[in-house]
Amino acid sequence: MISARKGTGLFPKDNWMSTVEKKNHWIGLDLGGTKMLATVYDADFKPLGRKRRRTKGTEGAESVTSRIVRTIGDAIEDSKVEPEQIVGIGVGIPGPVDQEKGIVLEAVNLNWDNVPLVKLLRSELNRPVVLLNDVDAGVYGEYRFGAAKSARTALGIFPGTGIGGGCVYDGQIIRGKRNSCMEIGHICVTPNGQLCGCGLRGCLETEASRLAIAAEVAKAAYRGEAPTILNEAGTTLADIRSGVLADAIAAGDKAVQRIVQRAARVLGIAVASSVHMLCPDIIVLGGGLVEAMPELYVEAVSSAARKAVMPSFVDTFKVVAAKLGDDAGVLGCAAWAEKTFAD
Repeated sequence: MISARKGTGLFPKDNWMSTVEKKNHWIGLDLGGTKMLATVYDADFKPLGRKRRRTKGTEGAESVTSRIVRTIGDAIEDSKVEPEQIVGIGVGIPGPVDQEKGIVLEAVNLNWDNVPLVKLLRSELNRPVVLLNDVDAGVYGEYRFGAAKSARTALGIFPGTGIGGGCVYDGQIIRGKRNSCMEIGHICVTPNGQLCGCGLRGCLETEASRLAIAAEVAKAAYRGEAPTILNEAGTTLADIRSGVLADAIAAGDKAVQRIVQRAARVLGIAVASSVHMLCPDIIVLGGGLVEAMPELYVEAVSSAARKAVMPSFVDTFKVVAAKLGDDAGVLGCAAWAEKTFAD
């Protein structure tokens, strides 16, 4: 296994800028609250090696950083690529980031605030590292290689436990001066509505996230209106996963179908607001809910959005399901590293 001793660096200290043309491999790492995935790609973004590892975010930033370094080392070993051939590394984070300074501003699932992750990783890796929000990475991956390939403006929305958003315009990820942006999950859709985890009320996440759907489905199961859910998951929210919801709909649980379709329509109304602001030509829907029920989500979101936009916008966009699955984020990270360090 490739070792990573503190202060020595996983990679040799060389003048990487002068040898970019000779070293045409890239690494993407997608960091989640429970797992991380690192993949090594060649110049054509063919995957050569990968490694998954549990995140264990409760251990603190330094411990997680060490696990990131080990995961990258294992992926390189699996790829049979020499460390000297790696040009740069992209890392996707579940939360707002300061991309210029390489700081994770907030990552709730990791219990992080203002963590200088790029500085920590560069001290161990001796390679250029770029940081980006994980949904931005996923949308960029779909823009370069998937469902939004060649779009002028690609808007990505990923409903899951929360609801993440990202936008690529003319090849650039839209972000603010300091923060990553496109936090579509916190658009207000219900004034004075339910309290969101972010501290605001009536956010899209309180109406259309998997957690919000699971809460309504659990009530239906308790009332005897969702027998498949009751048999497969009971009324425990954590057990009412995307696949369980899809199974219940396929089995004929009409109450579950109504709840999911309502959430998708609310998502479509939020999409309509984004269409008025950004005029995207492609809207990519991803995440576990969409992967489990792609036809339902694409149809419901598209229909609701078209009913809620001005007439001149009705035919300007297309709603599609993401194509890349779990690979979207890690591919997007690696591709953004290429864009950042090879241009």
